Amino acid sequence: MTASLVDLWPGLLTSLTIAVAAMFVSSRYGGPTLLFALLLGIAFNFLSDHARVMQGVEFASRTVLRIGVALLGARIGVEQILQVGWVAVVLIVGMVPLTILFGRLIARRLDQSGQMGILTGGAVAICGASAALAISSVLPPSRSRERDTLFTVVGVTTLSTICMVFYPAVLSLFDLSDVQAGYIIGASVHDVAQVVGAGYVISEQAGDTATLTKLLRVAMLIPTTLILAFAATRFVTGGAGGAGKARVKVPTFLIGFVILAVMANLSVLPPVAVEAASTASSWCLVTAIAALGVKTAIKDFLELGWRPVALMVVETAFLAAAVATAVIVGGSSVVVG
Repeated sequence: MTASLVDLWPGLLTSLTIAVAAMFVSSRYGGPTLLFALLLGIAFNFLSDHARVMQGVEFASRTVLRIGVALLGARIGVEQILQVGWVAVVLIVGMVPLTILFGRLIARRLDQSGQMGILTGGAVAICGASAALAISSVLPPSRSRERDTLFTVVGVTTLSTICMVFYPAVLSLFDLSDVQAGYIIGASVHDVAQVVGAGYVISEQAGDTATLTKLLRVAMLIPTTLILAFAATRFVTGGAGGAGKARVKVPTFLIGFVILAVMANLSVLPPVAVEAASTASSWCLVTAIAALGVKTAIKDFLELGWRPVALMVVETAFLAAAVATAVIVGGSSVVVG
């Protein structure tokens, strides 16, 4: 154990230091912490030539990442989320698989892998960078998976920031109540921080509704990732025939995610424990993103071209258009204003 920690600490310390810097920049100047962590990490890519450092970096980008995803479960509050109404809940639940399937379809049209479509579609549909990291961890291993994951994190965070700026202005052109506007923002903007920012730009009521709606999308991370983990197992074992002979291994971090979510909603966990888990999750995810950045060379990222960018833009437009149309056409029957 001691030898292992000795091997890991240079890379872990490097990743944690970058995470601290990213959080400082974000709190001091504003902006998405995960994006800062990734960009700062990429700036330290020269460390990828040092094997001693990379052992800890690899550990941070995988094990620390999974710990962070597991701790996300403590953030889920079902009772509060259900306040938005059952029709609105059904719409959110339905849009998650539709957006993922749409992403897979468009990915094929743009000569991208189906895995890329699932990864970007899941990130757009659920909770941005956190969803991308969780989904990536259960997809079949491939040479391009980490590169695709990094692109998705950058892309979804950038698009989320753009949406945070423009969506409130666009929604003001329609005759919507604050609750309806907040619902559209919560159901279509990618990352939690940007949802909160965009919602409270409109009003406190819109911000509250946007936050609750967003939490419902975050809750969809549990069943979505479990289903994808099962599908990935079937794929790796050779389809339906092979799956019958193989046990589906549910990742430990997903089990932890579910357990924490259940405990949080049954009030088994005291508020201080929920807050501690949420804070620890944020630190783990930022540290993992910093480590992924250290592993990434800019030249590899630039080789992706314009098609992945177009893929995420189309997915974002699809989700926003579908939700906005449902609310505008359905009115109070979808979301009570």
